[in-house]
Amino acid sequence: MNTIPFNIEKLIRDNIKGLKPYSSARDEYVSDGSEMTFLDANENPYENGVNRYPDPQQRSLKKVLATQKGVTVDNILLGNGSDEVLDLIFRAFCEPKQDTILTLPPTYGMYKVLANINNIEEHEVVLTKDFEPDVDAILAAVTNRTKLLFLCSPNNPTGNSFSDTAIEKLLTSFSGLVIIDEAYIDFSSKESWVTKINTYPNLIVTQTLSKAYGLAGIRLGLCYASKAIIAVLNKIKPPYNVNELTQQRALDRVLDVDRVQHEVAAILKEREVLVKALAAINFVTKIYSTDANFVLAVVDNATKRYDQLLAKGVVVRNRTTQPLCENTLRFTIGTPQENERLIAALQALE
Repeated sequence: MNTIPFNIEKLIRDNIKGLKPYSSARDEYVSDGSEMTFLDANENPYENGVNRYPDPQQRSLKKVLATQKGVTVDNILLGNGSDEVLDLIFRAFCEPKQDTILTLPPTYGMYKVLANINNIEEHEVVLTKDFEPDVDAILAAVTNRTKLLFLCSPNNPTGNSFSDTAIEKLLTSFSGLVIIDEAYIDFSSKESWVTKINTYPNLIVTQTLSKAYGLAGIRLGLCYASKAIIAVLNKIKPPYNVNELTQQRALDRVLDVDRVQHEVAAILKEREVLVKALAAINFVTKIYSTDANFVLAVVDNATKRYDQLLAKGVVVRNRTTQPLCENTLRFTIGTPQENERLIAALQALE
């Protein structure tokens, strides 16, 4: 449990506290499945599958997710990609030109972008050389204006999961909100922090259907937190932020558990193949352990090797500009055929 007092009311922006959210037609009348004539939302009445507004609360999808994750529907917020979810957190809790956030580079770049968009000062505490949170340095950087702390675990671009001890220390020692970005959690053997949202009232966990579920194109982000936090975010989200086609496709996919698990297992198998192959490449000097669907490796000259691979029709990610990532390339795990092409290209480089 938290060892410091946590009061969500002290974190919410004053204008958000008094905000009366927009009430859409589909908020005021929720269908119970009965045959009704809908003349309330100024829609085109001619049926084509998407002529009606979507459920603003995505109830069918949330019900399945709640069962799968062992939470309640009131613990879930869905967004137009995880980036919208993260942006809503900024807008609900951070006062522009006043509050600050903490990020831990190297990490996902959108935290910084969203801070800049919302005119929020970002403070950075670089990870240790082992890519772990420097807990003492993080807590030393906290001020009375620090509202949010972002932890990406498994981390992008390093691939590792942060230690439970470090995360627990931060949750119990920081009076602001701790956001754990679990975009890659489905590729990890570690338990999701979603199971702890009722233990730590300042915990927010974000996930996505873009990675393991293979739905990057539909843009659906998931947010799990206490009912109090979700209620605040629901006040400010756009009324129809998740469209009907996205809801339908996402529901079909999350119900297809066996197929998703099969694809994840195939990716993990190919990850082992790639790691073994990278170890035999003479210009690869280090391969970092990973809990994600990618591998970060140190090479002799990242920019040179990136350009060489590009010339062979293989696109990887050059991460050499990121802190602690000099001369690193990030390799996403592809199909067996794609990995064979990557490995062949690497082996042919001089």
